Amino acid sequence: MLITRSAQESHLYMDLHACACGANRFDREHRVEDREGVLVSVYEGVCPECGRARVFEFTFSDDRPVAPPAFGGPEPSQIIDPGEFLWVAKRLSLESGQRLLNTPNAEHREIRPTVAYGAAALEEVIKFLPEDADRIPEERFTSERGRAMYAEDPSRFTRKALTRTLELDRKVLAGIDRFSPPQA
Repeated sequence: MLITRSAQESHLYMDLHACACGANRFDREHRVEDREGVLVSVYEGVCPECGRARVFEFTFSDDRPVAPPAFGGPEPSQIIDPGEFLWVAKRLSLESGQRLLNTPNAEHREIRPTVAYGAAALEEVIKFLPEDADRIPEERFTSERGRAMYAEDPSRFTRKALTRTLELDRKVLAGIDRFSPPQA
């Protein structure tokens, strides 16, 4: 059974695990089942590409629930590795960066959720850093995508690089809040 820390983490896990045909997304129906005193969050749907049934079942960790865009508490994920989180953060950073460059400041508020989600993914990567280490150990990368991200450039997973990138994301969020405040 997959152990998740939040619905946000469950949805990202499902998005990262494509159907056998390669399709990533599917319309999900959700229900919670009580299985001998254990609550199980069940997501079911049909792949829009090939029609296969898709089912994911999660139990919740003991962490306190977190508000989106956060994925979980202080402990690292048990189902998504640091390379996968960095892949998401990088993809969203590129996407939102392009949109910010091509949108008037007054409209940046619309892009803020994407930037915040990417920053939350980057915060998750940092949780895999041991306190006394300057980089995430290679053995923490358990997925194919995560191992590929690490092999491509291990220097991206140093404390210095991750901290610097997160600081930049936070500056972008602060800039959005400054130049495109929420409407009352």
